[in-house]
Amino acid sequence: MLVDVDICGLKVGDEHPVRLMGVINLSKESFYKGSVVSNDSVHEVARRMTDAGATIIDIGARSTWPLAEPVISEAEELNRMLPALEALDDNVDALVSVDTVYASVAQEALKHGADIINDVSGFTSNPQMLDVMKEYECPAVVMASEKLPGDPIGMDAIMRSLATIIDRADAWGINTDKLILDPAIGRWVPEKDPIYDFETIDQFESLKVFGKPLLAAISRKSCIDAVLHRPAAERLYGSLAATAIAVHKGAHIIRTHDIPETKDVVEVAMAMRKRQSVVRNGDFEVEITDITHPDDAVYLMKSMDVTGTGARVMKNKTVSKVIRVNNITTTEALIIKQEMLARGGDAALERDAVSHEAEKTDVLIIGTLLQFEKLVSKLSYQARNLPLIAEMIAEALENDMDVEQRYKREL
Repeated sequence: MLVDVDICGLKVGDEHPVRLMGVINLSKESFYKGSVVSNDSVHEVARRMTDAGATIIDIGARSTWPLAEPVISEAEELNRMLPALEALDDNVDALVSVDTVYASVAQEALKHGADIINDVSGFTSNPQMLDVMKEYECPAVVMASEKLPGDPIGMDAIMRSLATIIDRADAWGINTDKLILDPAIGRWVPEKDPIYDFETIDQFESLKVFGKPLLAAISRKSCIDAVLHRPAAERLYGSLAATAIAVHKGAHIIRTHDIPETKDVVEVAMAMRKRQSVVRNGDFEVEITDITHPDDAVYLMKSMDVTGTGARVMKNKTVSKVIRVNNITTTEALIIKQEMLARGGDAALERDAVSHEAEKTDVLIIGTLLQFEKLVSKLSYQARNLPLIAEMIAEALENDMDVEQRYKREL
C-alpha cells in the first residue's frame, strides 16, 4: 500500500522526501550527553537543525534510556518541557514533537503548541494517552511495546505488537491514519541481543504491510556499539550506515541527533530506493506488493478483512524462493523437476541432463514456500539421495528464517 499522509501540513510517504526529526534532549540523564540541550539554547539548536534540513523537532524532557537515573516525576518533566515549548512556539519552521509516555505531559504539551506526541510505550505505559490522542486528534509516533517500552524481541514480536497497537487505537475511536510506527530499535530490555536490531533494520520493509508512515530511530544506539565497540559520542558513522539501509528499506522519517550529516546520507539512499509500481485509472488501482516473510502477508490480508483462517492457509503461497541444489544425479534432478511441476512450481537443469547425456547436474528449483514444503515431504520417502536432499532443502529454508543463522557472527 502506497503511503501518502499529511501530518499537520507536512507530506510524508513513499513519494515524498524522507523527513528528518531532530532530537533535542532536555534530560541530563540521556545516554548521549552530547545531545543534552539547556532551555536557554533550545531555540538556537532547533533553528540550526531546521536550517540543516529538519522538518520535525522532537523534544524529550525525560530520558527514555532504560538505565537512566534518577527517574524524574511527571511534574519535573513538565517543568523542563514547557519552557522549551514556549521558546519554540511559532519561532521555528518545523513541527514540534514531544517525547513522553504520560498523558498529563502530552496534554499540556499539546496545549502549549506541540503538534505530535512520541510515545515510546505505544500507549501501554499510560492508557489515558489514548484519551488525549482522541481528544486532540493529533498525530502520534507509537513504538512497538507490549508490557514495557521496546520489549518485543525479534521482528515477529515487533509486527504483532504494532498490529495490536493499531487495533487498540482503532477500537478506541482514534483515526489510525494519524499513527507513525516505530519498530523499537535499541536495547530497550536487557535480554535483547543486538542481532534483533540487525534483523529489524534488514527487514524494515516488512513494516510496509501496515500502510503507515515508518520512523527509524537508530542514531547512536547500542546496536552500533555492538559492532564498533565505541561510546555514543563516536557512533556517528555507524549510525549513518544503518540509517542508509533503513531508508533504502522504506523508512519515511529518520530520528537523529545529527541532522546535517544524516541529510546527505538520506538523500543518497532515497535516490537508490526503488519506487513502488502503482497504476491508477479512475477508481481502479493496481500495485505490486513485495512480501518477504509469510507472516507479513497475514497482516496485509487482515487489513483487507480476509478471515484469519484464510490468511493462515494462504500465507505460505505469498513468498517464493529459488533454491539451487548442486552436484546431484540426473535422475534425482529429473524427479525433483517432475515433483515440483506437479505442485505448480518448476525446476531448471542443464540441457544434457534433460537428455540423460550428463551423469551429474545442478538444479534450480522455483516455487512458493508451500510448494517447497510439499516437495520436501514427498522427497523424504523416495529412493537414492532424495531424502537427504529433502532434509538439506528444509534446513536451508529454516536457516533463512532463523535470526541467529542470519545475523549471528563474531563482532
